Amino acid sequence: MQIRLSQVLTPERMRKAEAAAMDSGQVTGLQLMERAGAAVAGHIRLRWPRPAQVTVLCGPGNNGGDGYVIARHLQQAGWRVRVLGMANTPGPDAAEMKRQWLRMGGVEPLTAANLQQNADHLHVVVDAIFGIGLTRPPKGEIAAVLSLLADPRAGGIGNRIVAVDCPSGLCLDSGRYLGTVDARRPAARLTVTFDSPKPGHLLAQGPAACGELVIADIGLRSWRDQEVDGPNAAGLAAIWPEFDGVDHDVPDQTERTPANMLGSLAKVGSRGAHKFDHGHALVVAGGAGRGGAARLSARAALRIGAGLVTIAAPAAAQAEHASRPDALMRRSVDDAGDLHALLGDGRVTALCIGPGCGVERAGELLPAVLACRRACVLDADALTALATIPRDRLHDRCVLTPHGGEFARLFPDLAARLAEPALHGPAFSRVDAARAAAGRCGAVVLLKGPDTVIAAPDGRVRIHSAFDVPWLATAGSGDVLAGTITGLLARGLDPVEAASLGALVHAQAARGFGPGLIADDLPDHIPAALSALGV
Repeated sequence: MQIRLSQVLTPERMRKAEAAAMDSGQVTGLQLMERAGAAVAGHIRLRWPRPAQVTVLCGPGNNGGDGYVIARHLQQAGWRVRVLGMANTPGPDAAEMKRQWLRMGGVEPLTAANLQQNADHLHVVVDAIFGIGLTRPPKGEIAAVLSLLADPRAGGIGNRIVAVDCPSGLCLDSGRYLGTVDARRPAARLTVTFDSPKPGHLLAQGPAACGELVIADIGLRSWRDQEVDGPNAAGLAAIWPEFDGVDHDVPDQTERTPANMLGSLAKVGSRGAHKFDHGHALVVAGGAGRGGAARLSARAALRIGAGLVTIAAPAAAQAEHASRPDALMRRSVDDAGDLHALLGDGRVTALCIGPGCGVERAGELLPAVLACRRACVLDADALTALATIPRDRLHDRCVLTPHGGEFARLFPDLAARLAEPALHGPAFSRVDAARAAAGRCGAVVLLKGPDTVIAAPDGRVRIHSAFDVPWLATAGSGDVLAGTITGLLARGLDPVEAASLGALVHAQAARGFGPGLIADDLPDHIPAALSALGV
């Protein structure tokens, strides 16, 4: 198994890459459209090897042009093809593809009534209505078509939808459906996009809406790399293991971003002459009866490979930390003075504060944690206490790990924008929110969720989707993630690398265990997760 760190292109950057390719004179828009349609038709034939009936829904723009190419290729392969399209005059490339199809078959009006005529006999439906360029909610007859595709009573159409770029109505900047929240929108069994994943494939409703995601190569690599690596690059990447159900037709995308996650993995697996070569992580624990969360963090830091891990609890709470693991060190820290003295040991390379700490204690100790300027993870109660600490004390070696509620307390205006209906595109996304938060506070922000977003103050953003492990949403899971990141920081990883790799290992440990997981299981499955990832 390998880790993929793939470039993610916003729709705007994708359009710029396509324009640069066509402006170069080395490829035409017709050639790109032909390649795109042929790729979708090929993936349909892979999943349904026997020619059957397909209904292709063609929209008014280039997405519709792709649809006419798909129809032509499938008919040439022996499929029974029905095309529903629009009476508008599309752009020149889409118009030419429509003309080529009309030499082979007809085009019926794209209406819900026409689609309903044989809904019970549909084998495959190709959604080529709207693609990456959608900026407003579908209306009128198209909205009725999409509502029918989403209707669970309509012969199970949703299990046979193949979307070109994305299910129509989805904003590929944000992963949010455009329009009112009560509007019905279709979800695809298979989505084929081109060259690179887009943010909306990985965020919010996107993963559930897109189903299996295929990224097909249509020959844009050099222009895409110019767009991504140029002076205006946004540094947006996706993290995923190969097994996650995403089919990449672009193997040269692996490690195409400037940071090399496989190098970070190698660092985790490297050998040192002494335990201190692997770092010393300090986990601040709370008072009596609150120590479980901190122990989860400390166990995770040990399992991820920190050379030493010390749990720092008040003297009155030390007894509850006397049990295993025996490798865990214990130190009494009652107040900020005790913590300052403990941090006098320069061999402490990373700290974690928040899990089970208590808001009052976290608020008292946070100034000492931040003043030492060492790598640190602020989680749980420390994030709540952060509201009482001037934000300018944060630094770029801090990693904040809020869930949605904590993020709303820290950045209420950004959270409010996320909560607003997505009435037009590009809609405000979790990438936008995390990037703005990181820039505002000067620290790395890991916004937790099944679509975890990691943002750095310099604008770099990584997305890690873990929609396939819903059992990870269990009490204490976040404490394990905080400890995992802390252990990686202790090993010397850059904060963005530590947060990214921590999220990936955390999810892989959950996959390795399976349903029924509780947070106590996670640390003990970290070694198997590392092994599966090649460490």
